[in-house]
Amino acid sequence: YSAAWVSSLSMGMVFFCSPIVSIFTDLFGCRKVAVIGAALGFVGLLSSSFVSTIEPLYFTYGILFACGCSFAYQPSLVILGHYFKKHLGLVNGIVTAGSSLFTVSLPFLLRVLIDSVGLFNTLRVLCILMFVLFLAGFTYKPVVSNAKDKEGGKKSKFRFRPEKQVFNFSVFKVKSYRIWAFGIPTALFGYFVPYVHLMKHVEDRFGNSVQEEVLLLCLGITSGIGRLIFGRVADYIPGAKKVYLQVASFFFIGLMSMMIPLCHVFGGLIAVCLFMGLFDGCFICIMAPIAFELVGAQDVSQAIGFLLGLMSIPMTVGPPIAGLLRDRLGTYDVAFYLAGVPPLIGGAILCIIPWAHKRHKLRESAKTADGETTEKMLENEGTSVPDAAEKPAKEMESGI
Repeated sequence: YSAAWVSSLSMGMVFFCSPIVSIFTDLFGCRKVAVIGAALGFVGLLSSSFVSTIEPLYFTYGILFACGCSFAYQPSLVILGHYFKKHLGLVNGIVTAGSSLFTVSLPFLLRVLIDSVGLFNTLRVLCILMFVLFLAGFTYKPVVSNAKDKEGGKKSKFRFRPEKQVFNFSVFKVKSYRIWAFGIPTALFGYFVPYVHLMKHVEDRFGNSVQEEVLLLCLGITSGIGRLIFGRVADYIPGAKKVYLQVASFFFIGLMSMMIPLCHVFGGLIAVCLFMGLFDGCFICIMAPIAFELVGAQDVSQAIGFLLGLMSIPMTVGPPIAGLLRDRLGTYDVAFYLAGVPPLIGGAILCIIPWAHKRHKLRESAKTADGETTEKMLENEGTSVPDAAEKPAKEMESGI
């Protein structure tokens, strides 16, 4: 129980810190935040390898290492929009496919390392990966100019910014973003239940006659494939209509979750996991492209940060509720049936976004047109006043 809380605290902190990370990213840039985050994660992981009891791990691994990962992760999503526009979906697919590759390979590597060198030396070996991440952070060089910095001048980067620029809640003024920030967490109340409880369900239903690790392998492989495929597909879908890919992913993941209790043959579960992983990759790889479409490059950092922070609530609450249902009913069947409902509801909510975003764009265009019209009218008035003054003067001259 105590060990489980260490991993739960670590996962929760990664997402809870996201709004704070977005603020620091806007203030100090992607490079500094990513480098400091990787260094913090390195220190947390290395210090975890020297503790002898479980209690210090709550801080070293559950907080220090998790916060470092959060600070290193989010700038990696934001920086892509600085370099890529036309193929942003494909680039996100390639980058996020790397995490899928490690999802498949890392469990087997960790098992070999723990058996050969022990847990604490394994943590020290993993520090090498954090050091590589530390070096990679130095390559983050933003190329998108920040209009907010230009307004304040070059010296503004060394001064405290106004509170409205630090806490950029203006993203919530965009109706399409508000719908997105509500629909995604709604869907995630059931989204992660299969990922947390599927192994235990397989053990309850099939015992030791099957290798449940095969299901994780299927999820990881098809998730990586899905990120590459749908990342490329997203580049051909204009504007906010990219959100329809997330609608499809929620629909299929909700449906696959409901089908898990119906699979009384292990091969059926393999097929379900193949489809679930494919659309999981779809959901993940287009998060950043959708954020860029809804709020623009200047506000995307805090837009992603606020969304990840809101995602932490259902991710933390959903799986324990499913576990409670299993304890009460003695089976996961009802939990999986109910877990399929929130993704369907969340997907239905997201369907409104393209319509809302189109209306927002039309209003912005109308405001711009009105502003230009007003400027022209003022210019015309300015030129007509001297003409009116010159006319009586000429009449007087002619009279004289």
